[in-house]
Amino acid sequence: MLQNIRDNSTGWISKSIVGLIVVLFAFTGFDAILGSTSNRNNAAKVNGEEITLDALAEAKNLQRRQLMQQFGKDFDTNLIDDALLSEAALKGLISRKLLVQAADQADFAFSSASIDQFILQAPEFQVDGKFNADRFDQVVRQMGYSRLQFRSMIEQEMRTSQLQAGIAGSAFVTEQEAQAFAQLERQTRDFAMLTIQPDAKQVTVTNADAETYYNEHKADFMTAEEIVVEYIELEKSAFFDQVAVDDTELKELYQEEIANLTEQRRAAHILIEVNDQTTDEQARLQAEQAVERLNAGEEFAVVAKELSADLGSAEQGGDLGFATPGVYEPEFEEALYALNKDQVSEPVRTDYGWHVIKLLDVNAADIPSFASLKDKLTQSLQAQQVEQRFVEAVKDLEGLAYESADLQQPATELNLTVKVSEPFGRDGAEGLFANRQVLDAAFSPEVLEEGANSMAIELDPETTLVLRVKEHHRPQQIVFAEVSKQIQQQLTAQRAIEQATSKGETLLASLKEGKTSVEQAKETDWQVVEAATRAQEGIDPQVLQRLFKMPKPAMDSAQFAGLNLSSGDYVVLRLTGVNDAPKPLNAEELVQYQQGLASRTGQADFAALMQQLEADAKIQRF
Repeated sequence: MLQNIRDNSTGWISKSIVGLIVVLFAFTGFDAILGSTSNRNNAAKVNGEEITLDALAEAKNLQRRQLMQQFGKDFDTNLIDDALLSEAALKGLISRKLLVQAADQADFAFSSASIDQFILQAPEFQVDGKFNADRFDQVVRQMGYSRLQFRSMIEQEMRTSQLQAGIAGSAFVTEQEAQAFAQLERQTRDFAMLTIQPDAKQVTVTNADAETYYNEHKADFMTAEEIVVEYIELEKSAFFDQVAVDDTELKELYQEEIANLTEQRRAAHILIEVNDQTTDEQARLQAEQAVERLNAGEEFAVVAKELSADLGSAEQGGDLGFATPGVYEPEFEEALYALNKDQVSEPVRTDYGWHVIKLLDVNAADIPSFASLKDKLTQSLQAQQVEQRFVEAVKDLEGLAYESADLQQPATELNLTVKVSEPFGRDGAEGLFANRQVLDAAFSPEVLEEGANSMAIELDPETTLVLRVKEHHRPQQIVFAEVSKQIQQQLTAQRAIEQATSKGETLLASLKEGKTSVEQAKETDWQVVEAATRAQEGIDPQVLQRLFKMPKPAMDSAQFAGLNLSSGDYVVLRLTGVNDAPKPLNAEELVQYQQGLASRTGQADFAALMQQLEADAKIQRF
């Protein structure tokens, strides 16, 4: 088709296409057409704010890692439907965006000092119980953030957590509600049950019955559709033997590495906040008075414990631990780096009030030798070169696969091997062919019906694959002789269950109408249970669920009900008594119930908030 368009591009087809484009612009306008391309890097928009494809990819990778942590490193993430994973990840990002927007509208905020304190006290950034700047930088880089981005993310996380805690924590449950719930939960029931099991020996299924069923359900007896594919894999690891680095490149990288190493400074501070009770001038005067007390010989730690509004550091005498440039507010940092060891600053103004700062200690940057870093730098440079070569090879593979009639040419030019799969169906097979992307590509119309090579499929950041269908085994009718025994077994089991159900329902109706007594219904076959709880051991949960929905029987009578179990059994229930909890909750139990119910209510309130935010939002998925 594309070739036909090219061949006729100077004729009437070309003119028609141009005319169609003109009409399209006339009806939709430039904005509509350009708008479709402006969102090509976005996964969604929430009230006008973008969620990028990169953010979605990162969220999907995070979910994969969490699944591997949950199920073990041997868990095959290819078994996960990629479309479902994308949908779950996008839904989470949309909910997150809505929550952030709600926190913004509610004006939730945290001071920079609070964020500093969180970072300095987080165990993930500590070595031997103290904040370590190198560790902080390492963790932040591994997460893919700069320092400022990480601070912004932490601040956002703290605000959304504050909103969530505010909603969930506002729920409460009265003593009467807790007592009523406990009465229901601790209620027990006296009952008996009669189990009627399917009896295959009482059922006869002839060959004619099976053949009739076969003829009426022929579509159920087809061979599975299967294909055999040829494929080539491009693996990043194969390029490591093809790259080499020299000392000149290594030394340049070494200089870049050590240029980022800076000294660490251990600060202590006294914070006088500016707020509704304290004006800026009052806070400045208090900070100046604190400096006067220090100059008069009072210990910094003592004054900090007494005056500082930063409660976290005040308990430590104002000590903030060691930090590198970029952790504190610019005004704070400028004053800190102007001090000598044990020197105290004049009052310094930041967005959160007035600070008095003391430099407690200085750790000079520890510059490692070139020799100690050479192996690490070599690996880093090799990885960069391999990444570049791999990206170029993927582009070559995409182009060659698109242009070639088979996989032999791209395999030859890229020095790869064409492999052949075992037959597999649309549900996939083990290993590579359990991957949903691979299955979608293999069974796409272009590959399956038109015989084209697939597009390049990124299995993971290290592996890309292209495939084509070699053999297509279409579904075929299975002859009756091959499935007759299977059908007879299926019909026998089905009719036995139907027979047991019919017998049980007849007995149940007779018991309810009083036509049959319990004794006539084989008293010895009834399983009697007294004071059964909602989680009674040894009783099928389906039975318990139905039992506790039954109405309370009148005096000296019983209530009857029946149900089919997933096993095929039919159970007749006879409820004879409902027993209330023996006594009300004591004070300790009451508190536990109130807290538990309040937590559940709070969670429900928060879920309702999220549903309302989503209902009110303008959400666009691309």
